[in-house]
Amino acid sequence: MLHGTGSVEVITGSMFSGKTDELIRRLRRARIARQHIQVFKPSIDVRYEKGKVTSHAGTEFEATPVESAGEIPALIEKGTTVVALDEAQFFDPAVADVVQKLADRGLRVIVAGLDTDFRGEPFGAMPILIAQGEQVDKLHAICMVCGEPATRTQRLINGKPAHYHDPVVVVGASEMYEARCRQHHDVPRD
Repeated sequence: MLHGTGSVEVITGSMFSGKTDELIRRLRRARIARQHIQVFKPSIDVRYEKGKVTSHAGTEFEATPVESAGEIPALIEKGTTVVALDEAQFFDPAVADVVQKLADRGLRVIVAGLDTDFRGEPFGAMPILIAQGEQVDKLHAICMVCGEPATRTQRLINGKPAHYHDPVVVVGASEMYEARCRQHHDVPRD
């Protein structure tokens, strides 16, 4: 993207596909290029440190937790050129509008988040962000059952697949989620 022109980059895929690692890789490159960066994450994500985005592999980058996407525009500092949002699926629906307005202001906006929930259905505002992004990268994990490319997130409760009607948002990591391919993704409905 040209410097000074706004854009939206979306990094998506299942859990354990490397979304946050890719987000941090792009942020480190922006830092090398002396860009002024601000990173935001939903305050609901309490798996790791409060003031950082952290990948399952342990890479991290400083971040500001916010309760809602609507808080972000007022927090953008003068001179900021890159804004990143991690775990975007957990933001309220206003996140899509906020991201577009930031890009319209000339900012490079990088968004990372799950494209589907544990049921395999579109998650939060991610489908809108994917549709509106100039660049979209869908990453794949490795199926924990067969080793093939995984595009789904399997929630487990006591080692068994979560039921379709269980709550959609349950924050966790490898203790309750696995990457699965389509064939091994199981969501009982009865």
